[in-house]
Amino acid sequence: MHNLGFALESAWKVVAAGLVLGAGLPALFGLGIRALAYGAGGDAEEHAAGARGPAGHPLGVVLGWALFAIVLLGVVLGITFIVAGGFGKALSFEHVFPTLVDK
Repeated sequence: MHNLGFALESAWKVVAAGLVLGAGLPALFGLGIRALAYGAGGDAEEHAAGARGPAGHPLGVVLGWALFAIVLLGVVLGITFIVAGGFGKALSFEHVFPTLVDK
């Protein structure tokens, strides 16, 4: 029974990492695109017809770029994790900021 608990705990960690990295980062990117569109204002069909759409919202632009920064940070940390393993290092979050430590 102990082995089953260990297997389920490990499986849960894999599922959580897959959701965060596999679906989470692309979802944040999509929300960033949506926020930039909200920030730009207007409607593509209305602009094509020459009519003026709703005004843009600066908060949407700020939110969009903030979401892109989070996605970029996730990508950089992922690449750092992979490359660090090749050099015999590990990525540690022991202190708030990620650092490279010896394995």
